Amino acid sequence: MSGTNSGAPRGGIDLGGTKIQAVVVGPDHAVIGQARHPTPTEGGPEAVAAAMAAAMTEAAHQAGVETDALAGVGVGSPGDVDPKAGTVTSARNLTGWEGEFALGASLQEALGTRAHLGNDVQVATDAEFELGAGRPYRSLLGVFWGTGVGGGIVLDGRPWTGRGVAGEIGHVVVRIGGERCGCGRLGCMEAYAGRASMERRARHAHKKGAKTDLFKIMEERGRTRLMSGIWDRALRRNDPLATKLIDEAVEALGAGVASVQNVLDVEAIVVGGGLGVRLGEAFAMRIGDAMLPHLFDDLHPPAMHVAALGDLGGAIGAALLARPASVRAV
Repeated sequence: MSGTNSGAPRGGIDLGGTKIQAVVVGPDHAVIGQARHPTPTEGGPEAVAAAMAAAMTEAAHQAGVETDALAGVGVGSPGDVDPKAGTVTSARNLTGWEGEFALGASLQEALGTRAHLGNDVQVATDAEFELGAGRPYRSLLGVFWGTGVGGGIVLDGRPWTGRGVAGEIGHVVVRIGGERCGCGRLGCMEAYAGRASMERRARHAHKKGAKTDLFKIMEERGRTRLMSGIWDRALRRNDPLATKLIDEAVEALGAGVASVQNVLDVEAIVVGGGLGVRLGEAFAMRIGDAMLPHLFDDLHPPAMHVAALGDLGGAIGAALLARPASVRAV
């Protein structure tokens, strides 16, 4: 098994609720190969692992190498990630992933190189801190607005993962007894701002007669789910239901992220994820404005940025995990 050559290219895989993004990077972190595959909705963890291996193989071939020539492959995964054991348990927003699965061993067998696991949002935040919008700062909160709402934390230049699940900002309660979240609890920020929850609410409203082009656009684009681009197109058409649900999402993000900021007092917040990147700076500023009424120190709000590494940030951050320990940032 490879994984000893620090000058060899490294792989990175960002496992999302709707897509698997794989990249191959050189020693300077520049992307030299990439591939994107849909996340399987059937077949459980085994099917997801197979799709991840296929995406990584395609990215490696684009970079002109076989996967067993990579120095290693890093993986950013949702759920309860145990990096030492190489397992992922209860990956939220992924269909049929309830128990523990040895994702690291599965990928190592398929790819012929060592796999390194980390939390998807934390590795994306680490990438922004080291290579992207977070470079000027020593403390940072990553807010990744996509299928769910995830958070990554950097304090005094170091990632903060708590006992393993720090950064679950999507489950900050923004309304007591509010909407049911995908986690089963009530009133979470993700119940209002997560794309999966927004889609459920949109489908319910549409069945009750609410006027919207969301599902027409979805069909036109050949999709089966309301991806970030569909929401963007609907907003550009001033679609009433899309506008209402996005407005509610921004309101929830403002309250929830401000609550986290009141505890951590970081210098900057980087907004990423599928919706965060797609909707861009104007919406990052809207979230900042929505935070102000809830900030304890509203005279010194944190700087707001859009993730500079864009859609590839999670995969690039995952590739950082595959560096030799002697050159990892601290």
